[in-house]
Amino acid sequence: MTPLRRVLALVAAGVTLAASTTLANRVLPGWAYPVCGLVAAAILVGCGRAAGCTWMDLGLGRVRRPAQVGLTGAALIAAVFGIALAVPALRTVYHDGRVGDPDFTQLLWLTCGRILFGTVLIEEVAFRGVLPALFGASDERWSWPPILASAALFGLWHALPALAIGRNAAVHAVFGTTPVAVLQVLAMAAAGVAGIFLHWWRHAGRGVLASAMVHFTTNAGGLTLAVLVR
Repeated sequence: MTPLRRVLALVAAGVTLAASTTLANRVLPGWAYPVCGLVAAAILVGCGRAAGCTWMDLGLGRVRRPAQVGLTGAALIAAVFGIALAVPALRTVYHDGRVGDPDFTQLLWLTCGRILFGTVLIEEVAFRGVLPALFGASDERWSWPPILASAALFGLWHALPALAIGRNAAVHAVFGTTPVAVLQVLAMAAAGVAGIFLHWWRHAGRGVLASAMVHFTTNAGGLTLAVLVR
């Protein structure tokens, strides 16, 4: 991978991500959200391959080990959700005004449509696959610079979604009248930390599938709990 090809691929990936988040959060109708994610993910993989990254570099070359590690992570997340559901004092975390009142069909669409393809797919391909590879990450060793760079961009990616974070009951109870801009920055910082956590699963599993399974369980499980306790 030559430096020029890497830089061009990073620029193309950045433009793709900026266009994708703008279209998904400000322009396209709800049904197009997962379609946008699928298209953007394909473009990002193309950027990585054009720069000279192998499928292994992108975290897309293995299935068995990532699936095993991902299942372990998903089970741990599910256990945490079970505890939260069983302890009344913890349920406030899942009182979220953004959820609405979906029926079963709508919940299935939100989890297996919007979350799986519109959120998890593009975010894992981009921030645990393509970008770390372009920044020089390797499965053989943990390297902070590319991981932190990808995590920082993951936090920035959440700039528009973070504007609604104050509608979560627990966040509102803790931060009260804190300005929206401050909450937005805090939410972006939290997303950056989550990006490091997710990259650990990708690194442990030697593939994006591992972090994607943990990511999907976290988001879909959180939404399902929010619907159950509303």
